[in-house]
Amino acid sequence: QQGKQDLQGKLKLREHLSRTAGKSEATPAPSKNIDLEMKQLQCKLKNLNTYITEQSTTIKSLKKQLQEKEEQIQELQTKISWLERDLTMKRHLIEDLRSHLKANQENEKSSSETLESLERKVKALAEDKKTSIDSLKQRLNVAMKEKSQYEQMYHKTKEEMEKKDLKLNKLESKMFETECAMTELENAASQHLHGLAKQSAQSLETLQKELLLTSDKVEEFKTFVKTLTRELHHSVLELRTKIRLAKRMEDMKECKKGLSQECLQLAASILNDSATDLYDILQGDDEETAKTKIEFDKDKEWLQQIQKLIEAQ
Repeated sequence: QQGKQDLQGKLKLREHLSRTAGKSEATPAPSKNIDLEMKQLQCKLKNLNTYITEQSTTIKSLKKQLQEKEEQIQELQTKISWLERDLTMKRHLIEDLRSHLKANQENEKSSSETLESLERKVKALAEDKKTSIDSLKQRLNVAMKEKSQYEQMYHKTKEEMEKKDLKLNKLESKMFETECAMTELENAASQHLHGLAKQSAQSLETLQKELLLTSDKVEEFKTFVKTLTRELHHSVLELRTKIRLAKRMEDMKECKKGLSQECLQLAASILNDSATDLYDILQGDDEETAKTKIEFDKDKEWLQQIQKLIEAQ
């Protein structure tokens, strides 16, 4: 590239010189040697250009090869890193396996020791079982002896029970005799009571006469109480109706202030009702009517309670 630049600089100088020579009249015409040199230089330029193009193509191919090799190197490096990781993991695994082996060996030792201890315990248990069996045999012998003793006791108690049954039979016969004596005594007592009853019958007749007199007096008292309660109830009802009518009259006065008398008389003549009834229709079921109903029900309950008391004994 530097030689190409030098040649281009020389060509430019020659061209400049040839131009200046053509312009000036004093200078002679360019010679043939200069043309030859120019041609030679152009040929060299062409050769250099072709060489440069070849070199550039080779450089490009080499760059591609370099890139491919760098990529291969990167891939190999990644593979090496993966392999190193695998190696480290395998080493860790080998170490873990070794530790597991050691632990298993220790466990085997401990299990063998436990097995030996268990075998010793089994032997000891077998000896204990033998001793317990012997003791159970001795207990069985003792139980058999006790059984024989209890059987003897059972036979004795059976004999005693038979004797007691005989005594019971004797007592039952005595009880029967006493019952017969009791019946005889009852008969004598009943005869005595019949005599007493005859005496008490006369006294009962006198008492019945007195009872009849008292019952007449009680009935008179009952009739007096019934009439009194009815009159009280009737008077209470009259008073309540009077109070209600007075209140309604006051309300009617207030209502008449709002409505004209002619309108009320017209409405009463159409409905064939009095003014108070018309006021009731206008007012509807108010609280006072409800209260009066409640009071009326209470009065009825009071009357029923008094009748129950009179009818009771």
